[in-house]
Amino acid sequence: RWESVFFLHWPVDPSDVAPFMPPGVSPDEFDGATYVALVPFRMSGAGLGRGHPMPWWGTFVECNVRLYSVDDEGNHGVVFRSLEASRLVTALAARWGYRLPYAWASMSVRQRGDHWWWRSERRHPRGGGSLTLEARVGEQVEPTDLEVFLTARWGLHSHAAGRTWWTPNQHPPWPLHTAEVLYLDEDLVHRAGFDARAESMLRPLFSPGVYTTFGLPRAL
Repeated sequence: RWESVFFLHWPVDPSDVAPFMPPGVSPDEFDGATYVALVPFRMSGAGLGRGHPMPWWGTFVECNVRLYSVDDEGNHGVVFRSLEASRLVTALAARWGYRLPYAWASMSVRQRGDHWWWRSERRHPRGGGSLTLEARVGEQVEPTDLEVFLTARWGLHSHAAGRTWWTPNQHPPWPLHTAEVLYLDEDLVHRAGFDARAESMLRPLFSPGVYTTFGLPRAL
């Protein structure tokens, strides 16, 4: 399960995103714009196959910076610029096995009612990477067309061994709530190559979570 998910989005020019796309993949656009997202969440009970969660290893805190992508076959997905994870073994396995830009971080999340606090400080690779977020969750809402475009993503584009790969996933529609960012201090989006100005942030969203299943990677 992906749980306690916050979606923070900023519009960016597709020409600024294009250099980060794998071969055969382009920035996915909505009315001429694309977006960069900061997404902290909790992973719970990850494992191999249905009904086989891996204790300890499969439950951790994560925060990723992602871009929106579409390939020549019409698959709409995401491209990760960075992923912070609180489990060292998870970060190393994904970094070397899937060639994803995972980093090991000291991370914590606290909740009191509708109030949330997130902290992350990168441990390895060294060189910075931090997040402090305080937010309040509001009422459940019907997403706009743009919010569906940003959250209904059914896979991952990546590049490894000289090939572009598509890894599909399946999950039900996100139950979405409004969220208010009370405090945000981070350099993860900036390190990914983009600006995260408060005045350009879209409506923040929160989801209590969904159960998701990943398929096997396929070379495009």
